[in-house]
Amino acid sequence: MIDLLDGLQQGGCSAKLDPKELHKILVDLPLPQSDRLLVGTSTSDDAGVYQISETEALIVTTDFFPPVASDPFTFGRIAATNALSDVYAMGGSPLLCLNIALFPSKRFPLEVLREILRGGQAAAEEAGALIVGGHTIEDDPVKYGMAVIGRIHPQKIITNQGAKVGDALILTKPLGTGVLIAAHRLGMAHPHHYQEALQSMQTLNRYAAECMQHFSVHAATDITGFGLLGHAMQLALASGVELHFEASALPAFGGVRQLLHGGCIPGGALRNKRYAEEHLQNHAPLEELLLAADAQTSGGLLIALPAGEASELLTQLRAHPTTAHAAVVGNVFPKAEGGKAITIW
Repeated sequence: MIDLLDGLQQGGCSAKLDPKELHKILVDLPLPQSDRLLVGTSTSDDAGVYQISETEALIVTTDFFPPVASDPFTFGRIAATNALSDVYAMGGSPLLCLNIALFPSKRFPLEVLREILRGGQAAAEEAGALIVGGHTIEDDPVKYGMAVIGRIHPQKIITNQGAKVGDALILTKPLGTGVLIAAHRLGMAHPHHYQEALQSMQTLNRYAAECMQHFSVHAATDITGFGLLGHAMQLALASGVELHFEASALPAFGGVRQLLHGGCIPGGALRNKRYAEEHLQNHAPLEELLLAADAQTSGGLLIALPAGEASELLTQLRAHPTTAHAAVVGNVFPKAEGGKAITIW
């Protein structure tokens, strides 16, 4: 029986390079300039956005990583769902996809690759997007993902740089996929908890994206490899505000807090903690901070909107099975002199 996790050291978005080290080599690269480039790289947003007409803009993004599941179809579906998420985070609709596959054909039969691609196809079809090609190379371990093009009206783009003082913060999926993936490899995760995380990682952020378009959302981002801590930090810095989180309000998959308390701490969580520490003030227990730092694969959306609208959006989200665990996790405050971008209580 094929097991994609056999011998794998890290998978999913936990396999990202150290964000603090990556920032050092990117900081002095020239930024692209164009009147049609509505969202570029300067604010570390989820995707680029390029205007092609008065009524339409293209959202462009890509993502790929090593396996997070033993089953090839499940892995393919998770990787594609994760790649599609950047489009949803900006309020857009996925349009076209290109497969990216790195595969060890001398170790696994090509039928395994077919199952991975079939899983990606299932996620793309559910999103209403078309896979129009791709690229494969020989490599070990397996890696799979997609380049995705989405569409959106130029006046309806939701970025990570518009959060306003007084906004409430809603998180649409539980945290802890990185912890459970690591714990599963070590034989420490309860099978039900791991399966719960696998199901969530295969769930599109489509409903959350459609919901938030009906509210006065000021900013949003999806929570993936840099964890809630890293992506929230980017949103706070881009918006010029402070985000305050209530640790006890953070939704988590079953068993995750116990695993963290017991010392199951993935390397991705430690990297993300280092990445954000310059901009972080923490008053919470260490396991809560590490939960916020845990590298998520195909995580939920973090949404900033007026506090007066948060209750209604939360009601709509919790009424749908894909966002049933959504929660208000914090608020937006003005940037204080000498203050930190992120505070966790």
